[in-house]
Amino acid sequence: MEYRLLGNTGVKVSELCFGTMSFGGDADKETSYEMYKATREAGINFYDCANVYQKGIAEEYLGEFSSQDRQNLVITTKAYFPISDDVNGQGASRKHLYQSLHDSLKRLKTDYIDLFYIHRFDENTAISETMRVLDDMVREGKILYPAVSNFAAWQVAKANGIAEREGLSTIKCIQPMYNLAKRQAEVELLPMALSENIGVTTYSPLGGGLLTGKYGKSRKPDSGRLVNDKMYGKRYGNNRNYETAELFTEYAEKHGYNPVSLAIKWVASHKSVTSPIIGARNADQLIDSLNSVDIIMTEDLRQAISSFSEEPAPATDRNEEKSDFNYSVKLKK
Repeated sequence: MEYRLLGNTGVKVSELCFGTMSFGGDADKETSYEMYKATREAGINFYDCANVYQKGIAEEYLGEFSSQDRQNLVITTKAYFPISDDVNGQGASRKHLYQSLHDSLKRLKTDYIDLFYIHRFDENTAISETMRVLDDMVREGKILYPAVSNFAAWQVAKANGIAEREGLSTIKCIQPMYNLAKRQAEVELLPMALSENIGVTTYSPLGGGLLTGKYGKSRKPDSGRLVNDKMYGKRYGNNRNYETAELFTEYAEKHGYNPVSLAIKWVASHKSVTSPIIGARNADQLIDSLNSVDIIMTEDLRQAISSFSEEPAPATDRNEEKSDFNYSVKLKK
């Protein structure tokens, strides 16, 4: 296991981050602990959580498991979505974030949270208000670094612009969806993070199971996340994604790679990505994800894999920028 700097924080995190969404859900307490133990033995020191994961149960499990090793870990959690019926029980307002933070601290059995993510952009709360709240939390020592998940690049840039102007703590890490089938992050989010030296932890490297080898144009099982979960079915269940999955799986099998390991390594090899978030339902299922660190991702291998899905259009939609009509390249000649 290698360790990478998280943006400009000076903090080193493992090249894989373990996501605890299955804790208390698909994985009971004993199974959750087996996975936690396996990840620690593999060298992972980076754990992703959220208050909505089983309405706090995942945080409780992670807090119990990590209590004897807290100082050696980088622990994250998130707030935005409701886990109660309270009329103010969602969003990125001062009231909701403070309540969420203190509840998470109790469940995680810790005095501070390393990365505190706003789980989603809040259209109803001024971003200046949210950034002020996060800065207050940093000054109180209850969180170390503000972070955001599912934000657009302009939203991150606006938030950090306000923070810089007002002398507030800035966003230190972003968490976008990113995998071979979902590459929108390549357009603006990942280049922005690289330019501004912001950490990046990506989620869903396997596309909800799409890239595990189970799915394809000629591989459509009767059960699985893409079949049983309407959200994942809508997100990934179209013919183009099944075609990508089949091409990718055939390539992996032909060249002796486990598709799970290869899909995760492809994500991890992007120069902007700090750590992909891996997850599992049990310790056995976790093995292939952990083995991704052993793959050497050359530029040729990355390009071959990338060819199986459509590259998103550039932010300006000027496709000629990657062709012979690239004037900036001509000027250098």
